[in-house]
Amino acid sequence: CILGTHHEKGAQTFWSVVNRLPLSGNAVLCWKFCHVFHKLLRDGHSNVLKDSLRYKNELSDMSRMWGHLSEGYGQLCSIYLKLLRTKMEFHTKNPRFPGNLQMSDRQLDEAGENDVNNFFQLTVEMFDYLECELNLFQTVFSSLDMSRSVSVTAAGQCRLAPLIQVILDCSHLYDYTVKLLFKLHSCLPADTLQGHRDRFLEQFRKLKDLFYRSSNLQYFKRLIQIPQLPENPPNFLRASALSEHISPVVVIPAEASSPDSEPITDLVEMDTASQSLFDNKFDDIFGSSFSCDPFNFNSQNGMNKDDKDRLIEQLYGEIAALKEELENFKAESARGTVQLRGRASELEAELAEQQHLKQQAQDESEFLRAELEELKKQREDTEKAQRSLTEIERRAQANEQRYSKLKEKYSELVQNHADLLRKNAEVTKQVTVARQAQGDVEREKKELEDSFQRVSEQAQRKSQEQAEVLETLKRELATSRQELQVLQGTLESSTQVGAEQNTRITGLEQERDRLSQAAEQHKEEMAALRAELQQLRDTLSREQESSRTELEMLQAQLRDKESAERALQRRLAEEQLSLLQGTAREAERMVQDALARMEDPAHIGCTGSADCLLSRTLAASECAERLRDAHSKYLSDGAAVGSLLPCLALFAHLVSDTLLQGSATSHVAPVEPADRLLELCKQCGSEAVSYLSALQDPGTVAGADCSLVTACLGRISTIGEELRPRGLDVKQEELGDLVDKEMAATAAAIETASARIEDMLSKARAGDTGVKLEVNERILGSCTGLMQAIHVLVLASKDLQREIVESGRGAASPKEFYAKNSRWTEGLISASKAVGWGATVLVDAADLVVQGKGTFEELMVCSREIAASTAQLVAASKVKADKDSANLCKLQQASRGVNQATAGVVASTKAGKSQVEEKDSMDFSSMTLTQIKRQEMDSQVRVLELENQLQKERQKLGELRKKHYELAGVAEGWEEDGEW
Repeated sequence: CILGTHHEKGAQTFWSVVNRLPLSGNAVLCWKFCHVFHKLLRDGHSNVLKDSLRYKNELSDMSRMWGHLSEGYGQLCSIYLKLLRTKMEFHTKNPRFPGNLQMSDRQLDEAGENDVNNFFQLTVEMFDYLECELNLFQTVFSSLDMSRSVSVTAAGQCRLAPLIQVILDCSHLYDYTVKLLFKLHSCLPADTLQGHRDRFLEQFRKLKDLFYRSSNLQYFKRLIQIPQLPENPPNFLRASALSEHISPVVVIPAEASSPDSEPITDLVEMDTASQSLFDNKFDDIFGSSFSCDPFNFNSQNGMNKDDKDRLIEQLYGEIAALKEELENFKAESARGTVQLRGRASELEAELAEQQHLKQQAQDESEFLRAELEELKKQREDTEKAQRSLTEIERRAQANEQRYSKLKEKYSELVQNHADLLRKNAEVTKQVTVARQAQGDVEREKKELEDSFQRVSEQAQRKSQEQAEVLETLKRELATSRQELQVLQGTLESSTQVGAEQNTRITGLEQERDRLSQAAEQHKEEMAALRAELQQLRDTLSREQESSRTELEMLQAQLRDKESAERALQRRLAEEQLSLLQGTAREAERMVQDALARMEDPAHIGCTGSADCLLSRTLAASECAERLRDAHSKYLSDGAAVGSLLPCLALFAHLVSDTLLQGSATSHVAPVEPADRLLELCKQCGSEAVSYLSALQDPGTVAGADCSLVTACLGRISTIGEELRPRGLDVKQEELGDLVDKEMAATAAAIETASARIEDMLSKARAGDTGVKLEVNERILGSCTGLMQAIHVLVLASKDLQREIVESGRGAASPKEFYAKNSRWTEGLISASKAVGWGATVLVDAADLVVQGKGTFEELMVCSREIAASTAQLVAASKVKADKDSANLCKLQQASRGVNQATAGVVASTKAGKSQVEEKDSMDFSSMTLTQIKRQEMDSQVRVLELENQLQKERQKLGELRKKHYELAGVAEGWEEDGEW
């Protein structure tokens, strides 16, 4: 791949192949893709990065997808993809950095463009890059079982292989980070770089620990030489510490040289030492100097000087020959020693390799034991599946009994359809469990066959390898013995070295014997494993056969039960459809009855309020929404008819109630809104009847839609909002102040009315006499009692109002409580204003009666109005009061006192009226028949006029009440917000 990118100067071919790979479905394949892509980014052509940027988002999506898989290679692939994306972004932002991150110090300075801001940002980006590398490093180690020699297994090496690229990146990033931090500390204050130092220390500790752990793995020792970081991190606050920094260098070692190529320095040194030793011995024997002439034999044999010279020369020649022979002997001995040392090194290497093979055999044995344990667990799972099949059969028999009971109780099918559905779900679950159990058994059978085949192949391969290794060792040991015998015969002076070599060879033979024994044990274990695997295969085949038979029986029973269940379901569907048709038919009759009542003349006199209409419309709309949901559930699942039927009944009731309430409201509304409201009610009823008719027909039940009914209800609600009385144009934050003002104004109005009544009573006593004085005193006295009762009522209402606010506002202020309960506050204000206004009108009416200008009827009407206003005030205060409140009891007693005082005013007024009428009675003693007849005719005319006037006044009263309802109480001071 790397050569291909340099050949085509890009990575188009690479990505065209990668796009056809199932990277999203195979985690191991995705892991190996990440490894190859990492190498391409480091060692491939420079255009690899440009061609790969378009796939950056796809790598991010794939990383998020693999991040959801918490086991196996899922998290590893997710983190590796994040690292590759970070690497691509880093090199995109910093194009001066090559893919392998190898730069000189001068190039590093040029990358920052001598700007401290650029160096600061570059350091942050390197921290992020190194953080991703460390995350992958740590995640790989976390996924491995470090208690075993995982680096010599294929699975462990598959995970460890990409870490070589990570180690190469981390060494450069660490070196550049240290240099950049020293450069930043020379330009910026230390406090500014505190965050950089903290982050560097954290990464330094992680990187040091990971380098140390990696260097102890056998896999890395053969492929890469990992540097070790210093014991303590660099001190960036001391500028001279930069000179102590040593850049970590990752070395990929070359292959070791053969022993024959080793230098012969030892041989030269040995020759020198032997020569000096020989010279010393010669000097000790023959003397260190010839000046004393020790060979002077003249005194012994009379030889002359020439004979001595010849003898000396001969001796010198013999000495030279002996030296030469000795040197040759020493050289041969040194050469033999070097060869023995080389051979011993080779034997030690072979011994280490044999120990490594032994360790691999032990690992394989452990792996086979683990597979055996897995097979045992699978056997246990198979037994559990057998027990679950037995349990399924038992449940199937129980279900058969239940079905027989259901057939006997078919008359109760409509009431017990929920139980039938639950049993149906249980049978479906059992079928699913049975099918899953069958699939698990087949899958386990395939896995057992594959594992047995794999174990057999591995065992054969390992046995062949061990046999070949043992044969090679035997041949080499035989050759070594022959060579040692030759060396022992020719090198008598090196007997001590030979003895040591013999001892070492004996140890090697013992080690070989131990290895042979271990191989025999391994063969025996393999034979036992094969026997156990064969036994497991036999057991599994028997269990599969029995499971297959039982599954066939269960499937036959299930088919019978499914056919019976389908028949029951058809009957149930027919019954459910008949129930739906009956309910829809009754609902349609209810709506049609409501439409007929709207046309009934007896219903024309019924009236209603817009608030009541809005509440009914809202309830009907909500019920229509629930009915739509229940209808959808019924269409998707016919068993959901139980939730549809109650909604139908409630829908018909609420729609009928809405139609009648809308018709009643139209009777008191203005002409134009009333006509529109009545027309919408009729249209809503027609749409409801059409919808319910569609539900009765099996062909149109799926297309039935109540959205038109909902739309009509919405338009009715809009007209109801228009007909609602307008409220006070007061801001919510001013409601609290307005309540206090109105209560104070009511109390002041009552005090003023009491003072006026006392003044009128004093004037009447001063100016009137006889019956008139008696009548006036009685009326004014009853009015005074009424004012006192109203005053007591207002005080009790204030106390209850204060209690309500204190108990209901919590941590909020009274103004916030009034604003939160604005509707209740507006009602309280209206009632208070009505009481004050009634008291004022009553005093005015009493003043006119005392002066003889008013009528007694006006006074009685005013007193009754005051009673109604006080009742409104009591009701408004009672809404939010506690039923056990003492202030509420006081308010109710004061209300009863007001009612009694009102009755007293009415009684005194009636008594005064009767006294005045008796005094003003006509005297017919002096009248003639013609005069009496004339008076009779005048009285009849007056009676007719009064009856006509009464009829007009009643009509006027009705119109006024309608207008009062329309404007929400003009008498209370509210203003009209808009027009109809």
